[in-house]
Amino acid sequence: MTRPTSKELRQLRAQAHSLKPVVTVAGKGLAPSVLEELDRALNDHELIKVKVAVGDREQRESVIGELCTQSDAYLVQRVGNIATLLRPNPQADPRKSNLHRSR
Repeated sequence: MTRPTSKELRQLRAQAHSLKPVVTVAGKGLAPSVLEELDRALNDHELIKVKVAVGDREQRESVIGELCTQSDAYLVQRVGNIATLLRPNPQADPRKSNLHRSR
């Protein structure tokens, strides 16, 4: 995946503004079920928000970094405990994709 330019990041942040978190990482951390749900959400929607409700700032940053690494996604934005992730899918369903829906 190529790194989005600053202009593309600005557009992605604008598209993600109205989205609600679709995956929540809580007390159990990165359980296999959380990673499966994250993978499914990225395949379907491409651009998603993830709520990371664990510990302090350093723990949240490490969990978000691990999410990006394990899911091969790119971090678009992080505000507090909400992270916006992007993983383009060439075979995405336009009815489900947040990228195609807002074009």
